[in-house]
Amino acid sequence: MRRALQCPARGALVGLLAVAACSTPIDGRPVVVVGSKAFTEAVVLGEVIAQLAEHAGADADHRRQLGGTRILWEALLAGEIDVYAEYTGTIVEEILAATDVAGDDQVGRELERHGVRMSGHLGFNNTYVIGMLEDVAEELEIRTVSDLAAHPALRFGFSNEFMDRGDGWPSLRTRYALPQENVRGLDHDLAYRSIESRSIDVIDLYSTDAEIEFYGLRPLEDNLGHFPAYQAVLLFRDDLVERAPAVVEAILGLEGAIDEGEMVAMNARAKLELVPESVVAAEFVEARFGLQTEVVLEGLLDRFARNLRGHLWLVSVSLLAAIIIAVPLGVVAARLPRLGLGILGVVGIVQTIPSLALFVFMIPLLGIGAPPAIAALFFYSLLPIVRNTHAGLMSIPAAYLDSAAALGLTPAARLRLVELPMASVSILAGIKTSAVINVGTATLAALIGAEGFGQPILTGIRLADESLIMEGAVPAALLALAAQGCFELAERWLVPRGLRIESGA
Repeated sequence: MRRALQCPARGALVGLLAVAACSTPIDGRPVVVVGSKAFTEAVVLGEVIAQLAEHAGADADHRRQLGGTRILWEALLAGEIDVYAEYTGTIVEEILAATDVAGDDQVGRELERHGVRMSGHLGFNNTYVIGMLEDVAEELEIRTVSDLAAHPALRFGFSNEFMDRGDGWPSLRTRYALPQENVRGLDHDLAYRSIESRSIDVIDLYSTDAEIEFYGLRPLEDNLGHFPAYQAVLLFRDDLVERAPAVVEAILGLEGAIDEGEMVAMNARAKLELVPESVVAAEFVEARFGLQTEVVLEGLLDRFARNLRGHLWLVSVSLLAAIIIAVPLGVVAARLPRLGLGILGVVGIVQTIPSLALFVFMIPLLGIGAPPAIAALFFYSLLPIVRNTHAGLMSIPAAYLDSAAALGLTPAARLRLVELPMASVSILAGIKTSAVINVGTATLAALIGAEGFGQPILTGIRLADESLIMEGAVPAALLALAAQGCFELAERWLVPRGLRIESGA
């Protein structure tokens, strides 16, 4: 049984073509791209879907831990993925929040307008729950969400998505008239460790989280009925029915197949016992459907090699493109001061956009994976190179420029033979800065499905596995140092010797 067919990118254009190719049949086997959100239950369900698709005769590509709802939904609409597990409450409160829908029939009809179909319920309700440590809740006599109003000093820590969603903190605060002001957003998995260390007092839980029992948390009664039902369902593209009818029939076999206890047990196997999600899914598929899946697990060296290739690809392509574009922009900014103010202003504004937001902005244009990550990293690399090129050229003494003009050099020759060599120290400093920023920022590209050292970091955070975090963080840091060292070596033959002596290089 083959696992996780990859569509390798060989360039920005090739990457886009590869994404399209991931929806075409290979050797008569349709390719089905499965997505999953960046939490353990979603990854387990994604593995279950992928394995059922392969048993139904497809090649399944599981694009795991792709961030939050909006990323998955946009990827589904764009055809970057074919199917993923979602929840009815999220569909109503987030995806279709602008429409007035209620009930599965209305929701299904509205989704069909977007070319998306919804399965029946998988069998469990994973709703939001507000929770506290059992001993703290007992001491303060807190059993319901309403009881929180009497304790304004409590510190709240909610997942970032919960902080903004329609049924999240803003509406919860209004519904229960909660007075708390010390409220922060953080990663859902980090919230458990924060409440265990007692740095926060109240967090949002998913009702099927295995950590609720593990950390000794008390789920508070939603006594005013604020949270809707979050029945697990599958969302899949309408064209999947025509492309892979056997796959659709297979995955619809999950309807009513997973009860809450089974889902909690699978989450515990993956999150607490650190059993790979693919193994957890294979165990369920065999127990429920009698289908055996051959799971091939990557070794440490194989993972390192794959992540290194992915990270180097993201960094090298985006940085090379930035150098090619940014140096001429810096020259234009120096030659045309008024236009230069606009150029520096635009690249400066791009630099202020939060990196994750910029990655997400690229998804509607370039899909998920390497292409949008390369584009975002390219934009982030522009400012240091443009600014340092401009500064280097503007710092050249006028006497040198006058001498070059007196020798009869054309403006192009003067730029090539005098100005750029004299500005080379500053230009290379900007490139080194961009390279270091690029290597670090590329780790965030894992949230949109790009390979690299961000993948083990993201997985390690999700599984509270420090060894996995270090597996990504240490090589990324060493790669940044290596990039800086390479450009310092390059400086020895790119910068004229006299300028190197003057700058102390």
